[in-house]
Amino acid sequence: MLSFLVTFLPRAVVQSIPLLLGCIGETLNEKSGSLNLGIPGVMYVGGISGVIGAFLYEQSAGENFNSVLGVIIPLVSCLIGSLLMGLLFCFLTVTLRANQNVTGLAMTTFGVGVGNFFGGSIIKLTGSEVPSIALAATSKAFKAKLPFAESMGSVGEVLFSYSFMTYVAIIIALITAYMLKKTRVGLELRAVGENPATADAAGININRYKYTWICIGCMIAGIGGIYYVLDYASGVWSNDAFGDRGWLAIALVIFSIWRPNWAALEALLFGGLYILYLYIPTGMDFAVKELYKMLPYLATILMLIAISLRNKHENQPPEGLGLPYFREDR
Repeated sequence: MLSFLVTFLPRAVVQSIPLLLGCIGETLNEKSGSLNLGIPGVMYVGGISGVIGAFLYEQSAGENFNSVLGVIIPLVSCLIGSLLMGLLFCFLTVTLRANQNVTGLAMTTFGVGVGNFFGGSIIKLTGSEVPSIALAATSKAFKAKLPFAESMGSVGEVLFSYSFMTYVAIIIALITAYMLKKTRVGLELRAVGENPATADAAGININRYKYTWICIGCMIAGIGGIYYVLDYASGVWSNDAFGDRGWLAIALVIFSIWRPNWAALEALLFGGLYILYLYIPTGMDFAVKELYKMLPYLATILMLIAISLRNKHENQPPEGLGLPYFREDR
């Protein structure tokens, strides 16, 4: 049992981090009153933006590759790409008051298309015989572990064998939860999402809050994209490799009841379910293995039913979620 946990838990944690970061980003979007179904596209653009930065740096640095720059450049590139996606969503839904559902779905399609276009272009530049990009040096810099992890045996393997981005993601979740619940900024952000007219009457700049927190949320979600490529996938980019992780991240917002600290546990659960089929002995019966792959989606349905039955006010989304704000209607 111990050997199973030592091998299973680290993989589940690494699988859960993109879900957690995407969930935190969407939580901030929804707390501001914006339903951003474009988070999967944002994560995709964040991933390919980081890949472009890492690829250009690896090609230019060659043998003089610097690990610090190898981490900073992809991260900055990822944040810029995610920020641009956030600004696009804000312009369409906050300034032009376009329908948020349609805009989000369009941005997901757009983001996946952008990622596949630039990913395919880089693959052609490398002349690779396989349809993927390998960024081994950058991935090694991203996956650097704490030096004392190996000396602590099983405890070190389970708790301290992850890259710095894993711990950063958990810290972001805790800080976000504290900010939303304990600070004035968090109170004003929740007010904007619940009742923007009242918040406006109290002197809160609605558009500024929406622009700021939607963009911050998109940048956090974008980091989930680059984490998936450079940490979980060991620096290998393949078109359409993200799967449905972006959609699961959006579902996690509901399961965690808009609480980022709870999202860390929910993400770990779904990260474990996502890879559990690899640890269930099925022999050569691939049909049964495919059935086990349905576990995350079955859990999604069951949790939605459970949350719906608990019809409490604190379990409900912000009242202004998905609705454009017209100041003249106050």
